[in-house]
Amino acid sequence: MKKKSVKRENAQKMLIEVSNDGPYLVSGKVPLQEQIIVSDSVGDAVGWREGEKIENNDCYALCRCGQSENKPFCDGSHAIVGFDGTETADRRQYVEQAELTRGPNLTLADAQPLCAGGRFCDAAEGTWQMVEQSGDPVAAKLAIEQACNCPSGRLTVYDKNGKAIEPELKPSIGVVSEEVTGENGPLWVRGGIPVKSVDGKTYEVRNRVTLCRCGNSCNKPFCDAHHSDG
Repeated sequence: MKKKSVKRENAQKMLIEVSNDGPYLVSGKVPLQEQIIVSDSVGDAVGWREGEKIENNDCYALCRCGQSENKPFCDGSHAIVGFDGTETADRRQYVEQAELTRGPNLTLADAQPLCAGGRFCDAAEGTWQMVEQSGDPVAAKLAIEQACNCPSGRLTVYDKNGKAIEPELKPSIGVVSEEVTGENGPLWVRGGIPVKSVDGKTYEVRNRVTLCRCGNSCNKPFCDAHHSDG
């Protein structure tokens, strides 16, 4: 069996369920690990560093209200604070939401509402400009790296044949933080793990998405970078 087929089968056995005004209910032995955004000397995000693996059971609950004293796990604080976890995310497919920037060798799809504030698109002149300059191999390489580092999948680069260039991500959940500031980020869902809404419908299954864990997103259950406010 091909490697990608094995990964897909493993991801299909895993599930993240959004509970009503409560935590994310994770099942199927989903690995959980710290994922840290690495910055360069001028503060631009340039890569990822794996942190510690977080011990968990086959099934576990992750906080999405932002108030747990046992982060990233839920401790029931959502009930005490009266957390409103109503989902507001656009149910359209990614390609329906995204705007396109076309360059000579690459096309960039950008679904801005999915932005999780990873900042990888800021380095150099920005991913959009690098795509527009993608006739230059250096610019094309940088555009691909930046888009593939985007944890939410807001940005996706396509080659000349219209094929998406995606990073190879094992099914897992990353607990995101910033190396320099220590700021907590979203939950980085990787490798095509399904996310099921309170209403029982499954969101579009993608290689990378980010779920809000501060409780303040206006695009629940997905992150919209509100954790960076203030």
